Amino acid sequence: MLYISSHVAIPDSEIDIHAMRSQGAGGQHVNKVSSAIHLQFDIVASSLPPFYKEELLKLKDHRISQEGMITIKAQQYRSQEQNREDALTRLSELIRSVAIPRKKRRATKPTKGSKERRLESKTKRGNLKTLRRTLE
Repeated sequence: MLYISSHVAIPDSEIDIHAMRSQGAGGQHVNKVSSAIHLQFDIVASSLPPFYKEELLKLKDHRISQEGMITIKAQQYRSQEQNREDALTRLSELIRSVAIPRKKRRATKPTKGSKERRLESKTKRGNLKTLRRTLE
């Protein structure tokens, strides 16, 4: 069981974990051992509450596919178990992040002083350019 909060938990059967060989440079150990972890989690078919599902599907994250599959690849550590824990931690952090309410953006207008400064700098720039012109 992966516990997201006191009320939300994901059973292990819904999380698909595969071990595979890590990428990148390394010695003989890297070529022989499957220490990287490839984790897949289907948002739509999961037992998550509807709120979590909706918010996760709204997220613009490269780890979430169009079909609602979360794919996490963990290969930071040399041991398979550490990479497995890392992948599960990253999954729970991603799911927890949607539970935090976002602040709504309040539309603001430029101040009178900032408008005046902008217009003043434009006129100065324009004057400078007219002085540079060659008289014919």
